[in-house]
Amino acid sequence: MPLLNIFGQLENFIADDLYPYRYVITPLLLIAAAALVYVAYSKGIHLTLLRHKLATTLIGVPVLILAIVAGNYLLSPLWERSHLEETSPLAVTDAAPDSGESAAAEPAQAPSGPATGASDASFEARIVQAGQFMGSDDFHFGRGDAQLIETAPGTYTLRFENFSVRNGPDLYVYLSQDPSGENVDEALNLGSLKATDGAFNYEIPAEFDISTVKSAVVWCKQFSVLFAHAELQ
Repeated sequence: MPLLNIFGQLENFIADDLYPYRYVITPLLLIAAAALVYVAYSKGIHLTLLRHKLATTLIGVPVLILAIVAGNYLLSPLWERSHLEETSPLAVTDAAPDSGESAAAEPAQAPSGPATGASDASFEARIVQAGQFMGSDDFHFGRGDAQLIETAPGTYTLRFENFSVRNGPDLYVYLSQDPSGENVDEALNLGSLKATDGAFNYEIPAEFDISTVKSAVVWCKQFSVLFAHAELQ
């Protein structure tokens, strides 16, 4: 884990301190790389490598494989996108048939006992808390709406609406007691991020105390990096 934390700290350093100056840093890096190649070529390093083909292969192939595997895991998610559209619990409630119509279609029956389910039958899903997603920095952008919806008495769903976030490895969704979203140690893990874009839902366990929720969080679990959060009001 300490090694993974170092990767997370390095990512934060690049995103916070270097990314805002990317248009200056990128040309400088390209110039430095070209200069390095020129110096290596002028020194005849390529001839040395060709004379020791076996050693070059034994060292170069494992390094290349490791670079491809690590690069695919760490970098490829940054430009990979996914989209998902799930129906809102509010829309499901609105589309439900009128209880008066169903009652008219069936013969009337005498009540056999107290109407214990009356309050549940008249309940309408509602938004109890909401907020807007924002990225943790210029690189880790995030936008969209977070809605905490009560779908039935004491039953809640977290919904992402018009959502989009920078992709990354090992992204998870949390409900946190921290308004800033930076502390997920005691937060509720709702599972992996379903998509980078769209609208989707997460059911919240019935035993969870919803009154403690202050933010919805998109978090890189493996490297402990905040990608986006929405403070819930």
